[in-house]
Amino acid sequence: MADCLLHWFEGDKLRSAYDFIVVGGGSAGAVLAARLSENRKARVLLLEAGPRDWHPLFRIPAGFAKMTRGIGSWGWHTVPQKHMKNMVIRFTQAKVLGGGSTINAQIYTRGNALDYDEWQQMGCRGWGYEDVLRYFRKAEDNDTHEDRYHGKDGPLSVSQPAAPLPICEAFFEAAGAIGIPRNHDMTGESQDGVGYYQLTQSKARRCSTSSSYLNPIVGRRRNLSVRTGTQVLRIVVSNGRAQGVELADEGVIRADAEVVVSAGAIGTPRLLQLSGIGPADHLRKIGVPVVFDQPGVGSNLQDHLDLYVVAECSGPHTYDRFAAPHRSLAAGLQYLLFRTGPAASSLFETGGFWYANPDARSPDIQFHLGLGSGIEAGVSAMKDGGVTLNTAYMRPRSRGSVRLASADPADAPLIDPNYWEDPHDRTQAIRGLKLAQRIMRQNALKPFIRSEKLPGADVRSDQDYFNYACAHAKTDHHPAGTCRMGSDQGAVVDPELRFRGIDNLRIVDNSIMPALISSNTNAAAVMIGEKAADMISAMHG
Repeated sequence: MADCLLHWFEGDKLRSAYDFIVVGGGSAGAVLAARLSENRKARVLLLEAGPRDWHPLFRIPAGFAKMTRGIGSWGWHTVPQKHMKNMVIRFTQAKVLGGGSTINAQIYTRGNALDYDEWQQMGCRGWGYEDVLRYFRKAEDNDTHEDRYHGKDGPLSVSQPAAPLPICEAFFEAAGAIGIPRNHDMTGESQDGVGYYQLTQSKARRCSTSSSYLNPIVGRRRNLSVRTGTQVLRIVVSNGRAQGVELADEGVIRADAEVVVSAGAIGTPRLLQLSGIGPADHLRKIGVPVVFDQPGVGSNLQDHLDLYVVAECSGPHTYDRFAAPHRSLAAGLQYLLFRTGPAASSLFETGGFWYANPDARSPDIQFHLGLGSGIEAGVSAMKDGGVTLNTAYMRPRSRGSVRLASADPADAPLIDPNYWEDPHDRTQAIRGLKLAQRIMRQNALKPFIRSEKLPGADVRSDQDYFNYACAHAKTDHHPAGTCRMGSDQGAVVDPELRFRGIDNLRIVDNSIMPALISSNTNAAAVMIGEKAADMISAMHG
């Protein structure tokens, strides 16, 4: 391991203080920094652009609904989606320690085993399901399951929902009426079916990678430094080697062993391009000096697009009624005193996986039952509130990109998921939406539902469904793939996550996924951080 003494230099010389610099303290970056610092000889610096997760709403399960549009988010949007009538979609990306694990709905799903086996078939040796399963288990402290699929001793608490409602059980019965079975462990042997999602919670409190991996060690492990509110302007590369990072108003800090970028599927290609690493033609066009031409940086963007059914309830069957100020206050007191009630709910802890295409190799549609009407969807307030059934097609064929708007680091990136470029995605997504409508119309839900509000009775033809989607679709917040892993020359990183063409530079986040997994993506980001830590430690001793 390199000499870790602190050195100060004048002028433009590098300041050497650390072995590893991890840029991005999100779901993967926090895990990586914590694991690397287990070697007490390694000096580790974790840099996060956002604040600490200090606000109480970060810890309350239902608090994510306010954090995703508040202090925990960059506030970015997509560019107009040319295959969806140029609609622009809010594209929340976390800006807080813990990243997505601090502001998400806490749903713990891993994708399908075949997703990872396909990665291996695509040239990502060591990333098959059996290879990654050990890292899912290593991270996990499960309150229910302990078997070949689940662990009990990891940092990340995974638990059963604390506040389900009777309408959830009616949803399971309704799904069963059309042939979708109940599944009590959707991250176990089989993904097929509906059930309660397990959540990254401990005693009805959010368990993020910040609270689970960092909080127990920060201040106790002297070789780990964590800095929040710190903007990295660029990665410093000299003679084909990543030397360190340049910070705003502070100069350059050197990494003697590696610079690891863990800024997420949007933030990582953005930083690389600001550093002159990416598609040379694009960089020259916006005035960024080219350091290394890699067309794959920022390409291959994939995401899950969300369509949904909103129905009006026949009574107070969901948590909508707690939107009123006095009831919201009562819910807050209930949570503080008993850790129960609406504030203890992730609001989306019910759902499952099924088939838009009956011949698909594994489920290709995911459901999230939202215990409210989704007022953001444009539904006016309803007397007794509403319920939402969200659907997303899991394996889109469309590919988008992340590019810079200018050479100014303050400018938002150009995020183009390129939704529905491939007509197959549109067909399957609308089939999934129709499947959701079938579930919501079953007898089991009739005691709870008065009528469907969206898409509504007027949406009938394929063109009607397309128009509806272009007015109401949302992202599921699952971007991936923008620094693709592989063994071919076009891959951005190799299966060890080392950047191809620049030494001592590695990428560790969901941008390395060659293909988007068939579920929520946070658990996979934690797994990637765990696996990367082992690979880096093995290389450096």
